[in-house]
Amino acid sequence: MSRSIVRQSKFRHVFGQAVKAEQGYDDIRVSKVTWDSSFCAVNPKFLAVIVESSGGGAFLVLPLSKTGRVDKNYPLVVGHSGPVLDIDWCPHDDNVLASCSEDCTAMVWQIPDKALTRPLSDPIVVLEGHSKRVGIVSWHPTARNILLTAGSDNLIIIWNVGTGEPLISMDDHPDLIYSISWNRNGSLFCTTCKDRRLRVCDPRKREVVAERLAPHEGIRPMRAIFTREGNIFTTGFTRMSQRELGLWDPTNFEEPIALLELDTSNGVLLPYYDADASMVYLCGKGDSSIRYFEVTEEPPYVHYLNTFSSKEPQRGMGFMPKRGVDVSKCEIARLFKLHDKKCEPITMTVPRKSDLFQDDLYPDTAGPEPAMEPEEWLDGRDEDPILTSMRGGYVPPKSREIKVAKKNVLDSRPTARRSMSTVETNNLSQ
Repeated sequence: MSRSIVRQSKFRHVFGQAVKAEQGYDDIRVSKVTWDSSFCAVNPKFLAVIVESSGGGAFLVLPLSKTGRVDKNYPLVVGHSGPVLDIDWCPHDDNVLASCSEDCTAMVWQIPDKALTRPLSDPIVVLEGHSKRVGIVSWHPTARNILLTAGSDNLIIIWNVGTGEPLISMDDHPDLIYSISWNRNGSLFCTTCKDRRLRVCDPRKREVVAERLAPHEGIRPMRAIFTREGNIFTTGFTRMSQRELGLWDPTNFEEPIALLELDTSNGVLLPYYDADASMVYLCGKGDSSIRYFEVTEEPPYVHYLNTFSSKEPQRGMGFMPKRGVDVSKCEIARLFKLHDKKCEPITMTVPRKSDLFQDDLYPDTAGPEPAMEPEEWLDGRDEDPILTSMRGGYVPPKSREIKVAKKNVLDSRPTARRSMSTVETNNLSQ
């Protein structure tokens, strides 16, 4: 029995460590909205956290270097008229962020490089197409300016934020959508829904290409993410309300590749996936621990590695893209744990004696350059992410250049206003 557990893996001894108190972010009033999103988004430049605010929805955006206590008068991003439910940084421009809200809109923001000096209330684009609250925003992994939104009207809309127009609308879901995840090249996405079905959708064909009823038998919310190989990793609950994780092949949904029971806690498990290391970090709402697993091609396919535990439960979690980790310290992941009043970075490190760059830990990773334009993706083209080497080491965020300044969200062509969307033109000339 022990032989199957003790296996060769460079990630077997990964350990998590919270940073020192002064390197965290204190006095943040984290949102108390009852919505199962992560409430936090992070990239190599900024930390964004959805916060409590009176009279509308707001979130806080801090440069990563601005650690310590946050001034209670620090300016917020305040464009939404209802509570903000989800935020997501653009993978192709570290200064662009999408948000969605109970006010039935999604918005796209340009965040200045320096810390905000006054509240930001003018989004670049307001996306109006949903009739009920919008709970999910997700950028396309490889195509510029493509953003997906999902609302409580059970509608999925894919937008070109450069023009502010809706490109694709899908109404295949009869009930509330819990989660959405793009595959690696953005040709498909998978969804979990309150009707207990896991679906794989082809947005350009506007159809569901595969589905599975009750990958987890419990009725509580599920989550699903695509792995690099094209399988789907799910978290859910058994009929007896035990938490469970699964790995599925979407071309054959009959039997799971792996199914593993975890515990009897009742928080929804949010999975965060590292495609380069093929590792999944599971963070439960209300848990005080982060479990991590390695997904491999040999049985039992999903290998438990370890658990990072702390005393305080988490309200949400942010996951740093791989290009933001510190390669000089063999850091392979960084998670940002939200407490009630603070955000605490947690580093995941592989113990190594050498200070040299570790090639085996850092294969080329997805860089900030988009692989194609929105029109090319819409016409049926698929491209994997453009990779960048990690060998250059970690560059502190404050001195990091925006590599997509040649052409980004702001280089949009002026278009006629659509009834479904509004384009704010006052920031388009930057």
